[in-house]
Amino acid sequence: MAKKPTKKTTKRAKRDIRPGRWLLKQALRVGVLMAGLILAAVVIYAGLNPPTTHTMWSESQRLGRPVDQHWVDVDDIAPVMLRSVVAAEDANYCTHWGFDMSAIRAAIEGGAERGGSTISQQVVKNVYLWQDRSYVRKALEAVITPAVEAVWSKRRILEVYLNIAEFDEGVFGVEAAARHYFGKGPEALSARQAALLAAVLPSPKKRNAARPSAFLDRRARGIMDGAATIKADGRADCFE
Repeated sequence: MAKKPTKKTTKRAKRDIRPGRWLLKQALRVGVLMAGLILAAVVIYAGLNPPTTHTMWSESQRLGRPVDQHWVDVDDIAPVMLRSVVAAEDANYCTHWGFDMSAIRAAIEGGAERGGSTISQQVVKNVYLWQDRSYVRKALEAVITPAVEAVWSKRRILEVYLNIAEFDEGVFGVEAAARHYFGKGPEALSARQAALLAAVLPSPKKRNAARPSAFLDRRARGIMDGAATIKADGRADCFE
């Protein structure tokens, strides 16, 4: 005579035929763990300087030598350098929360000729992620960027950016760049020199701040005007 199933065995059988629920629970656990790790990483680097980045590491491997990079506090960088990089890379820096929707729309309309990434997005990509384009990287960037904006100050974001940005082959950070191109520290940069450094950022291996082409010279003059404008109209208030 067959044994009549009990309520306990019936419940177990129902659980056994519901793998979707188990997978959902596991996915939620992984999601919570990842969110916790991301938040911890964001909080840590709000005060601790990143020791290196994936870009710096990969470049040192390619060159077969350490890259030239020395961290400098934001207070030891000429204020005009901060204004210049904002004018060049992200004029609405003080008014967005990590994503500049108007710049993104302009990038879509302009095709490959323009980029829509903010300084905050570039910092997230360089500090926490990698350079190669992929949906995974863009998804992580979209998650981490608002967290960085919420935890870090705008001045801190600029400090990190100016210390990890590439200015020439193997030259990272404004301290190394100022000495490499002009033989002086970042605190002594003139408005012209700051604008030239900001002008090389989109293509650091092809542009030379010490020997600017006609195009780079025009670009630097435009950045100087932009830096003066954002100071006058208040768009530099959030980091000065």
